[in-house]
Amino acid sequence: MTEEQPLGDRVNHASGTIELAGRTIHRLGFGAMRVVGPGCWGEPVDRDASVRLLRRAVELGVDFIDTASVYGPHVSEEIIREALHPYPEHVLITTKGGQTQFGPGEYAVLGRPEYLRQECVLSMRRLGVDHIDLYQLHQVDPMVPFEDQIGELKKLKEEGKIGAIGLNEVTVGQVSAAREIVEIASVQNQYSVTQRKHEDVLEHCAREGLPFIPWFPLDMGPLARTDSPLSGLAARIGASPAQVALAWLLARAENVVPIPGTASMTHLEENIAAAAVRLDPAQVTELNALAD
Repeated sequence: MTEEQPLGDRVNHASGTIELAGRTIHRLGFGAMRVVGPGCWGEPVDRDASVRLLRRAVELGVDFIDTASVYGPHVSEEIIREALHPYPEHVLITTKGGQTQFGPGEYAVLGRPEYLRQECVLSMRRLGVDHIDLYQLHQVDPMVPFEDQIGELKKLKEEGKIGAIGLNEVTVGQVSAAREIVEIASVQNQYSVTQRKHEDVLEHCAREGLPFIPWFPLDMGPLARTDSPLSGLAARIGASPAQVALAWLLARAENVVPIPGTASMTHLEENIAAAAVRLDPAQVTELNALAD
């Protein structure tokens, strides 16, 4: 590598690559939940800053951006379009449907087939695309038969509105059941160095060759603070706590694709630089113990 290569080539390429929804993407993406207003509600304080942040992410080598119709609601998708449309061919934009938001931080699950269809079509309009390369079921609605929710996504795929289907916050059993109905491209569950309730799902996905996308990879922020349980190791290796948390995820398994989100340009650049942080086996073992 040479100094003339852009930062994204020098840094994010160090995260490695993975096949997802027919694309080859780098394993360190960007979650676009925080480019909207406080509580994931309404417009951001500075919309232009959110636009610049997304453009900078792509400049830094990010080619996987994750959002959802409920972020804002709708605002994140609209800002992504403003910032990046027409989308670079190498950038994979994914969104989700299956939740509704009725106030700051107030959500409800809604997986009726007609609602999933409506949200998919409206997301296409907001993102300015004629199909969504990867569309994810945001959350399983316990009041709607699971096969009806997955079946509607299958219909949308057959109609060409969806290229690939992903699942969010699911069990191993639900992953298996969904794959009996339609091909599943990815699984996105909450997971971090200190939050490992979905360890069995990650391991199942690793065995099956399914990309696993951990949301809240920094545990909503505490792992990035100076009093983080990762601070000691971070100081010893000359990294930030957030970088250690992301480096651990990249080392955890080759199918893991972290999507740290932020509204800060400084934190964005810090997070992307985590791709170049390497942990030795002893350091990984030290971090593994945090979940005990």
